Amino acid sequence: MSTELKVNSYFNDSVKSIALENQEGVSTVGVMSVGDYEFGTSQREYITVVSGRLTVKLPGEATWKTFSKGETFIVEANLSFSVKVEETTAYLCRYE
Repeated sequence: MSTELKVNSYFNDSVKSIALENQEGVSTVGVMSVGDYEFGTSQREYITVVSGRLTVKLPGEATWKTFSKGETFIVEANLSFSVKVEETTAYLCRYE
């Protein structure tokens, strides 16, 4: 288990996260600025909105769905998903 925190920055600093590892596994806690983004996964990801909202188009889905504070969505490994952010939003991502 690592005690080192790793800061990640994406999309010209519009998305930032801090990675951590503890007894629950590996997670990132981050913030997304207003914008449209596409992310790829290398592991299954459980993404929970901490503050704000994310409008997401999940792999294989035809429609967009909005997730608000406290709601979680799951993206399987080796897939990509699109996100629309209309207000600055904080999230927690747990990896499996």
